[in-house]
Amino acid sequence: MKSAIKTNWEAYHYCLGSSPKVELSIGSYLTWLMTDLPDHFMNLVVCNQLPSEGVDDLIENALVHFRSMNIRKLSWLTKAGMSSAKTNRILLAHGLKFKDSFATEMAVDLSLVPDDLPTHPDLRIVPVEDERMLRQWIHVASIGFRISEEFEKVWYDFFVDAIFYPQFRTYLALLNGKPVGTSQLFLSEGVAGIYNVTCIPEARGQGIGSAVTLAPLLKAREMGYRIGVLQASQKGYNAYRRLGFQDFGKLSLYLWENDRGIKEVQ
Repeated sequence: MKSAIKTNWEAYHYCLGSSPKVELSIGSYLTWLMTDLPDHFMNLVVCNQLPSEGVDDLIENALVHFRSMNIRKLSWLTKAGMSSAKTNRILLAHGLKFKDSFATEMAVDLSLVPDDLPTHPDLRIVPVEDERMLRQWIHVASIGFRISEEFEKVWYDFFVDAIFYPQFRTYLALLNGKPVGTSQLFLSEGVAGIYNVTCIPEARGQGIGSAVTLAPLLKAREMGYRIGVLQASQKGYNAYRRLGFQDFGKLSLYLWENDRGIKEVQ
């Protein structure tokens, strides 16, 4: 199950790589997807293996390239089976920071999730079906994840090319008609991945996060999927447990932030 959680996450990024607004590079040693969004989650390097020689040059050249692109934040995932002690020593030497518990890897048997939840009577969960709704979704997600409003166009420009693909279902929570919460479903690796669950601060504490998570799970079950997976932050962990999600370990990875000058967003 741990493998399915990670590979669904990787596939999520590779699907976004279909957008001309991002850089997707697939290599023998390093594969990455880079966006202009200053967010660790939306910039991912997957280290497939390390070469027997030239490791330092490989990593430093990649970081120099990311600085030239003005990438602000990224996460660096190492494949299972790599020498952890050696990898840790090398990556730390290049300025990456190890995060032992970046998120909790969780999964749920979709046959066991509830059919509905008690929630606010004026709450509706609706699919994002056009670009106008996508802009609303991005605005709410930006607030929920504390991403500056100046980056909403950046996020929109690379999302719009991918998220209407069949693998995606994107959901918006409306409270009294006002957009207040978001979630996404990504179907890959035989499981239903849940992503980008958030809620604006003033609407929290009303079960909106649980409701906007349940909607994509029920859709996946309707489509014949048996397992839902996600990576839970500490903030959302208890809500996912109440929906029936179980722990399958911790997501450990490396984080990197650009320590050089960064151009202003155009």
